[in-house]
Amino acid sequence: MTQELLQRTILLVDDVADNIDILNEVLSPHYRTRVALSGEKALKIAFSATPPDLILLDIMMPGMDGYAVCEALKRNPDTRAIPVIFITAMSEMEDERHGLELGAVDYITKPISPPIVLARVRTHLALYDQNRELARQVHAKTAELRRTRQQIIHRLGRAAEFRDNETGNHIIRMSHFSRLIAEAAGLGERSVDILFNAAPMHDVGKIGIPDSILLKAGPLNEQEWVTMRGHPQIGADIIGQHSDELLQAASTIALCHHEKWDGSGYPQGLKGEDIPLMARIVALADVFDALTSARPYKAPWPLEQVLEYIDGQFGLHFDPALRKPFYQVLPQIIDIHDQFADRHGALEDLQPAEAHGALS
Repeated sequence: MTQELLQRTILLVDDVADNIDILNEVLSPHYRTRVALSGEKALKIAFSATPPDLILLDIMMPGMDGYAVCEALKRNPDTRAIPVIFITAMSEMEDERHGLELGAVDYITKPISPPIVLARVRTHLALYDQNRELARQVHAKTAELRRTRQQIIHRLGRAAEFRDNETGNHIIRMSHFSRLIAEAAGLGERSVDILFNAAPMHDVGKIGIPDSILLKAGPLNEQEWVTMRGHPQIGADIIGQHSDELLQAASTIALCHHEKWDGSGYPQGLKGEDIPLMARIVALADVFDALTSARPYKAPWPLEQVLEYIDGQFGLHFDPALRKPFYQVLPQIIDIHDQFADRHGALEDLQPAEAHGALS
């Protein structure tokens, strides 16, 4: 027997030691075996860091019977896929049906036939290997598709930046700022990841704004502002409606990142918590980066002036609940700004301690 088969572990579960000995004699020349004389012991082994590849499970045991063990295994995501073969003296069709409904893959009656046990074990290990390989391939393909989707999102974000007076580093910086604020605000890991990858699409709607307005060096007139204020809706329309949660978040952020806490924002005039939380976070990150970065039409503001302005906007433009998270991660935000600074970045000589002092 090959070394590969010997590395497979079979868990033998039976409250009768003689039954364990018989199964062990059949299987140990071909597989590594572990034994459990109770359902509780079987679960302890199955839930360990080195779970078995297959379980041969007796049904009639004192305390936790085989049915209860199987149910516990199938409830746990870490053990759900492990094949379970019931081995029992219970030979009624109803017993077999019940065992298979609980998630067992096979049913062998006692007294056992060694060739049948070996054949069934070999078959279900092969199926288990195929299922694991298929799951691995699906996971790899899903990860590849996710990376491709994220690249498309980033490229669309960059496309919007190329049409504006901003740089590609803007979307890098504000995405990191958004991530830091979200983490400090208590968002979960998955939500933070979605926000980080959706934030670059916030201004994609600027693709639909005429150059005469988007690139105008001077102030916009009233009609031009009406046109400019249409870019959030354009962005949401470009992204569209999707069941995918990342694209949903990107569309929401594109539509709502110019809404203001007091209801004076656009395009919908949303107020307070009616503004989606991710959009509230992006609004803060976006404004901070815009004020601290140089543009062809303006010089960067000094950090002290930026913080004074932003502090006065909590409860007006920004969600006041984000004030504490923002200042909590301000040193990291400054580090990110310097790491991805444009050649004329504003914060190169500022230290985090100075940033905190500017507020006091």
